[in-house]
Amino acid sequence: MAPAARAVPKPPTPRTGPRETSDDDETVPDEPVPEETSDGVRGCRERSCPMTTVLLSTADELHARVRTGRRVVVMTMGALHEGHATLIRTAREIAGDGEVAGGGEVVVTVFVNPLQFGAGEDLDRYPRTLDADIKIAEQAGADAVFAPSADEVYPGGEPQVRISAGPMGERLEGSTRPGHFDGMLTVVAKLLHLTRPDVALYGQKDAQQLALIRRMVRDLNFGVEIVGVPTVREADGLALSSRNRYLSATERRTALALSQALFAGSDRLAAQEALRARARELPATHARGDALSAIGESRAAADTHAVAKAAPGGPAAVRAAARLVLDDAARLSPPLALDYLALVDPADFTEIPDGHTGEAVLAVAARVGTTRLIDNIPLTFGAAS
Repeated sequence: MAPAARAVPKPPTPRTGPRETSDDDETVPDEPVPEETSDGVRGCRERSCPMTTVLLSTADELHARVRTGRRVVVMTMGALHEGHATLIRTAREIAGDGEVAGGGEVVVTVFVNPLQFGAGEDLDRYPRTLDADIKIAEQAGADAVFAPSADEVYPGGEPQVRISAGPMGERLEGSTRPGHFDGMLTVVAKLLHLTRPDVALYGQKDAQQLALIRRMVRDLNFGVEIVGVPTVREADGLALSSRNRYLSATERRTALALSQALFAGSDRLAAQEALRARARELPATHARGDALSAIGESRAAADTHAVAKAAPGGPAAVRAAARLVLDDAARLSPPLALDYLALVDPADFTEIPDGHTGEAVLAVAARVGTTRLIDNIPLTFGAAS
């Protein structure tokens, strides 16, 4: 018989405070109401959260649970923050209300995977905060936290057979961290088998990881739906990451250059797409230079030929706008040390050429002090065509 799952005590009543609202922020009586807690995570009022999240440590415990509706899994390495909470809340929406007949369940996995860490990386330094993680998961709507040991995931030691990430896994992050994606895909495959979900959620912040998981699921016929969830950012634009806690105040100011570079690239694309759309709206009898002048784009009119020949949105111009911000950050104190800036096709993470239309990912990785950070933003070229 499987050992009984340990019930996690309800967390203390969250600190109350002003809530962020929007036009569609309506509260329905007797439903959980999001509030910001002392952890900085939006959860729900204790009186409105009847469920008790259980902690499971073995696959047998998880498999013994009665399943009704869909099981939705959020995989993490712990050290949960608001980005993870957003994933869990999204999972709750997909699964439905577990207290209602036909509703599914949300399972959050917490496992620091040793196969993902290369020599000299921060495996031992990576934060382990399971008690806090359980509270955050419960506040966000999880039914269970599955936190297996390394022996549970890898009985008998490191696996002799692993999943290869292929050519995509050797680019960008894979080039900087050899073997990282092989280890990531191996543990994701293991956890998919152990948790047996209908749906699994991953953050867009790790865009290359998400692309590889989708490819693995498609290529190897995993019977699971993969859902990507947009990156969650601080008010100043910094992407939420468990590694942000390692940054000093001055390092954090420098780290803002990552998101600022991405936004600069995005703004450049938006401006060029808007210019083209507006130029097309003018009478066709206007010469292109006259058309550009007529809408007040004197700088663009001065370079009519370049604008005419450039692909919609100009990948080179997007890269240049982002690079300018990163070059400035390299002269700060402390400086930003760039690993890569790339504008890639999300299907295979190869650099997009001039003339590209459709989806793309602008990605950046850099070190500030001893902390390595990554970020990205999705773009669409030719949207105004």
